[in-house]
Amino acid sequence: MGINFNEVIDRKPTHSFKWDKYAGQDVIPVWVADAEFKPPQQVIDAIKERTDHGILGYTLPYDSLNESVCEWIAKEHNWHILPDWIVWTPGVVPAFNVACKAYCQPGDKVMVQVPNYPPLLKAPSLNQCERVDIPSILVDGRWELDMDALAKHAADPKTKLFIMCNPMNPCGSVMTEAELKKVAEICLHNNVILCSDEIHCDLILEPGKKHIPAPAIAEISDKSISLMAPSKTFNIAGLGASFAVIPDSRIRMQFRNAALGIVPWVQVLGLVATEAAFREGGDWHKELLVYLKDNRDYLYQEISQLQGMKMVKSDATFLAWIDCSGLGVEDVQKFFESAGVGPSPGRDFGEPGYARINFACARSQLEDVVARIKQAHANLQL
Repeated sequence: MGINFNEVIDRKPTHSFKWDKYAGQDVIPVWVADAEFKPPQQVIDAIKERTDHGILGYTLPYDSLNESVCEWIAKEHNWHILPDWIVWTPGVVPAFNVACKAYCQPGDKVMVQVPNYPPLLKAPSLNQCERVDIPSILVDGRWELDMDALAKHAADPKTKLFIMCNPMNPCGSVMTEAELKKVAEICLHNNVILCSDEIHCDLILEPGKKHIPAPAIAEISDKSISLMAPSKTFNIAGLGASFAVIPDSRIRMQFRNAALGIVPWVQVLGLVATEAAFREGGDWHKELLVYLKDNRDYLYQEISQLQGMKMVKSDATFLAWIDCSGLGVEDVQKFFESAGVGPSPGRDFGEPGYARINFACARSQLEDVVARIKQAHANLQL
């Protein structure tokens, strides 16, 4: 392996959002979804070259950047898009909030797949809409969207938008073509716009699984938008670069208009880093997927041995969604933090009996996390 994903990098002096949460405590943070890896060297070099130029003024997305996005999506997902379909945003969180503003009026209903990460859960209420939860259900060891609930709530005339996460965060499933066609059928029948947060789409870990962008389903291409970014894949989330892919011109214009005066441009280094990642980060990306799969398999093997804890192997993402309801503890988050491990609290996703662990770190760090969990588990004397 040419990339040293085993390197442990001290982030404590860098004002890291992830690490500052537990500053001064002996707690390993494995919560927010940013990785412990350096991005590809080509990305770092591109940023250095741009800063060496010395001028960091306003910069709009440019042709070669948009072409790199089109080429990456075609290569990775067999979806052939046009540059005109791309709308740049400084993160997917602003993007799905813009979607609420663009396609809904105050008082409308927005369906949201649950469990889901906190900013997505908050988006409807932030835009004066009512959130309607569409559960994910565990079927034969795999998390699936509850299609019956989707059909029921989509039929409400006040329901205007469905926001889903594919691959699922935190559950980790990758939706099949049949599932996506069912979602498309339900949304189309009820005139509901589909907004698909696909930020983890380039992190497919399970052989044989593939990501299909929602608008690539022909039936719903003119009633859907896909939200993507290089941020999770290449660990450049702090640069705030993402994009919506919106094939239909009317739906795209509604999105652009809703963002006017509120959503800022993507800053120049985010644009530069994105192009370098998509053009030159392919080999790094392939090695990353191998490393993440090994970490996932290791964590699954260790967690599965612990009574009262269950982990479904995620098809994608670098996030493990762990059912801790069998531990018999009052506060799952407190159990982990007392062990010296800081996961994302399941209660923030709507499931207090769960915890989400980010395994995008050096194996030695993950082994330390596992050892701490095992020790705390042994102390429970189940």
